[in-house]
Amino acid sequence: MKRAFTYAETRAGEGKAVLGGTSVSALMERAGGALADAVERAMKRLGVTDALFVCGGGNNGGDGYVAAKILRGRGYDAAILRAPGGAQISSPCEVFERIPRRRYAVIADCLFGTGLSRPIGGTEAELVDFIGRSGAYVIACDVPSGLSRGGIAEGKAVRADETLAIGCLKAELLLSDGADLLGKISVADIGLSFEGGAEIWEDGDVRALFPKKRSHSNKGDYGSVAVLSTANILGAPLLAAGAALRSGAGYTDICMTSMSVPCGDAAKIAALQTADELHRVLCAAKYPDCRFSFYDGEPIFESAVAFGMGAGVSPAVKSILEELFSTYESGTLVLDADALNTLAACGTDMLRSKKCPVIVTPHIKEFSRLTGKTPEEILRDPIGCAKEFSKAYGVTVVLKNNRTVIAEGDRVAINTAGSPALAKGGSGDVLAGFLAGTCARGIPPFEAAVCATYVLGRAGELAADKMGEYAAAPSDVILAIPAAIKSITL
Repeated sequence: MKRAFTYAETRAGEGKAVLGGTSVSALMERAGGALADAVERAMKRLGVTDALFVCGGGNNGGDGYVAAKILRGRGYDAAILRAPGGAQISSPCEVFERIPRRRYAVIADCLFGTGLSRPIGGTEAELVDFIGRSGAYVIACDVPSGLSRGGIAEGKAVRADETLAIGCLKAELLLSDGADLLGKISVADIGLSFEGGAEIWEDGDVRALFPKKRSHSNKGDYGSVAVLSTANILGAPLLAAGAALRSGAGYTDICMTSMSVPCGDAAKIAALQTADELHRVLCAAKYPDCRFSFYDGEPIFESAVAFGMGAGVSPAVKSILEELFSTYESGTLVLDADALNTLAACGTDMLRSKKCPVIVTPHIKEFSRLTGKTPEEILRDPIGCAKEFSKAYGVTVVLKNNRTVIAEGDRVAINTAGSPALAKGGSGDVLAGFLAGTCARGIPPFEAAVCATYVLGRAGELAADKMGEYAAAPSDVILAIPAAIKSITL
């Protein structure tokens, strides 16, 4: 398992090292040496001998000066392009004050590091454009210049072919725009230690949650999951049920509220009863593997419940939430979609009455409604926002974006598996069902959330490989789940 650290955690680690007696110049020599090695590897791989280091002020630019000097000493054609206001450091290399006319095969981006807190503009923006149109192989030192807190690109930003993270993997490289800008990632160990950080799970970590089944076992050993929904929209809970069937849970139940209500109109009652029967038939036809029942508010005893997919926002949904919070204690409750929108409308304090572990699975806009924060505020600090909400309400948060953040108290993980093919309505329903099924197997909420997002991310990748990022649908992702699990567990 890897760990990724935010810019703030990184700077804290660097500051601790300096207070402990390590000089800034010593750290710069180590970082510059690692960068020189990375650039040399790229030049050898490309069969070239020339590199340009675009250096700004601060430590990032200093790393570039050190690396260029080292490569010059090794006999390479290493030059420096100094940004306006960049450090004036004596160097044996040729130093350009303006963009050179000659082309370089490799460019090292050493303009800005983790301290950037403003959009790049003016001549600095011209340097970013120059790097982008150069046609060179681009290596970013620590982070691509322009990548700010939360992995958000501040206006202009460098798109790297490769990023050499100095000291540790930066969380911002994995989040939001960072995932599109970093290219191939490697980490240079320069002898620093860091506290905190987000867990980055890999195949081996997830594999441990799919142990080989005992031959002497039965469906009762693997738990039961209930996909609970109103009769508002049928497709969403069916997607969730389809994913739950492939989670490994022993039973998958579809529990739907009845449309029939007592009233004096016999014709209306008959019509609603017919609609109920149609829903039952449709569910049975789509997933004969599932058990079907109507939910009338009676206690639920399944090992996990997923609720909210296609439910709508209404007093009836609020009543179901209140009933679940006050009576359900048999397992884990997964809340998605309109369950979250109902919480946002009726008050998140409802969560305090829960009697079981709860996982909430909002996307950025749903989380904005839940917290009152703007989407921009959340994107600037998804890890901090998710941890804050988790601690406030004692829930596990699955904050969905291109890189999903999972938080439970101070424990946090970033899921790096996935594909833009998942940016489609219904993907969240699939995740909710698979997550509930994973919980039903007895896996604790945090581990279940990391496992489910990872497996669904891999399934999204496989579906995109087969169908294309545009054409792959959530139903295709469900069909890809078995292959995803197999690829992880082999």
